[in-house]
Amino acid sequence: MFKLEKDVWTESDFKIMGWHDSQIYSFYANDETFEWYVDLDYIFKWVTPESAGDSYQFYVAPVTMVFENSHSVKIDIKSEQGLIEIADLHMENTKLTPNGKFTQHEFRFECQEGEIVVTATGFKMYVRMPPKLTKYQCLTFAQRGGISFDKEVKAL
Repeated sequence: MFKLEKDVWTESDFKIMGWHDSQIYSFYANDETFEWYVDLDYIFKWVTPESAGDSYQFYVAPVTMVFENSHSVKIDIKSEQGLIEIADLHMENTKLTPNGKFTQHEFRFECQEGEIVVTATGFKMYVRMPPKLTKYQCLTFAQRGGISFDKEVKAL
């Protein structure tokens, strides 16, 4: 059984998080709040097979990642089927904002299909429902409730 530690994660949790094999469904820029949203399925835990020949299982939940004070979004993706699968997420090029009041980072999604980069002061990742145990690394469209940029958490 898997128990979710919390339902909102931030850049301060970055070192203990991992995005490998997570699938991105959509993204959205809110130019009024300077937030950049990503709708993805986050893999909270890989379950090792108990015996040879069995497959891994995964605890997966739909999440909304919201990058705060975001700007300079760069997308270089080429996908034959339109899918975007994350290999890793990097937090790099840390520096002060032009006004010197905040620290910002480049968040670089290294994907199987290319890369996505957004500069932001941080992020919040909202877990929209409890992780489900599945034999796949992502949920079906119906299981995840379609595309959503909702920040309401219902995971705990």
